[in-house]
Amino acid sequence: MVYCRKIFSGIGPMTQKKIKRKSVERTKQIWAAAFLVLPIIFYVGIRFYPTFQAFILSFTDWDIISRNKEFIGLENYRMIMKDPVFWKTLGNTGKYILFGLPINLLLGFSLAYTINNVTGKMHDFFKAVYFIPYITSMVAIAWVFRWLLQPAPIGVINKILILLGLPTQQFLLSLTQALPSILTTTIWQGLGFQMIIFLAGLKAIPLQYYEAAVVDGANNRKQLFYITLPLLKPTIVFLIVTGSIRFLRIFTEVLNMSYQGEGGPLNSTKPLVLYIYNKAFYEFEMGYASALTVILFFIILIVTVIQLRVMKDEK
Repeated sequence: MVYCRKIFSGIGPMTQKKIKRKSVERTKQIWAAAFLVLPIIFYVGIRFYPTFQAFILSFTDWDIISRNKEFIGLENYRMIMKDPVFWKTLGNTGKYILFGLPINLLLGFSLAYTINNVTGKMHDFFKAVYFIPYITSMVAIAWVFRWLLQPAPIGVINKILILLGLPTQQFLLSLTQALPSILTTTIWQGLGFQMIIFLAGLKAIPLQYYEAAVVDGANNRKQLFYITLPLLKPTIVFLIVTGSIRFLRIFTEVLNMSYQGEGGPLNSTKPLVLYIYNKAFYEFEMGYASALTVILFFIILIVTVIQLRVMKDEK
């Protein structure tokens, strides 16, 4: 030890500082690696391993009860291509995205744009009011809306229609109204997230742009279309992708709002995720459900790749 101290003391001050700096950096790297171990273990055990197992199970015939898994190759995928319920649920999922996503984005931006112009305590108040549904349990929200949309004389909305002298509606019991009713619930619950992200994007736009636009004589409409929306493009892309994934994975609302969680009537509201759930835990066709999961995985993967490509072009 004495010999090492003599050697270290013989090194110049600059060299000593470099050695100490490298030691501190190495210590930081060790601590960073230690803190990253738990998330890595979590993702490997909870995310990656089940995903890998789903790929394997998709080539088998397994009823989840017995231990024997019979390898059947691509038979599950062939059956899926001929399954009318699969195409029905895939179409329903597409409807959720096609109609829900644009409405969600439009309403979210409108709220954010309006609240951004509000000053004082009311600004925080409106943000809190519209964000509370997003952090509320979706199960609770679904049951509240299910009660509101019940036929008369139970449903509150139908009671209001009767008081106004208007005909009552079937809502969740109707082939044409059930999906829009569930979609309305989903949009209302997720509106706060869209609003907060849009608000963050609006706050990030430098005020100098608007000041220069005012000097040039640009009105609010021109500022919106030539400054706000173009600079919000990365935010919009992010919300489109995350919103698409959210609607692709829609499940809780349909399970709790439809009769006995079947996605009815006549599968009119059943999304692909609910179909996977029913196949796996009601019909015990785990191999078939895994094949459906793999298809959903690739759909989400394609959406994610599109996001990465668009974001890369933005840079």
